Amino acid sequence: MKKLLSRGVNSAFVLFLGLAVTTPQNILAQNHVVSPSAIQKDVTAASASRQHNQERVKSFLSSPEAQRAMKTANINPQQVTNAVSQLNNADLARLAARSDKAQKDYAAGTIDNHDLLIILVAIAVLILLIVAVH
Repeated sequence: MKKLLSRGVNSAFVLFLGLAVTTPQNILAQNHVVSPSAIQKDVTAASASRQHNQERVKSFLSSPEAQRAMKTANINPQQVTNAVSQLNNADLARLAARSDKAQKDYAAGTIDNHDLLIILVAIAVLILLIVAVH
């Protein structure tokens, strides 16, 4: 009788082990995996956001006022423009927001040429410092 019980337990163990090994792993992990389309969607959105922020900052830096301000401060405008692409996403987003605000304030007459000059030089120096530190 003990032999029969022992053989039954062994058979059940072998059957369980066989099922565990042959069960496809993707069935077990379906609830924990992010779909490739979701990852692709997030990457595309992040890339588009980064591209938009780069364009905003580069547009601000390529304005005639910005070019004059950087030349007055003996800052190479091309070096600053090239450094924009090396900023991380968070720094780039902050600078894009500041660039937009400065442009809107200047257009509204809230700040004058002198204030804009200071803001432009500060942003250019900030870009160069961030890139140099990284």
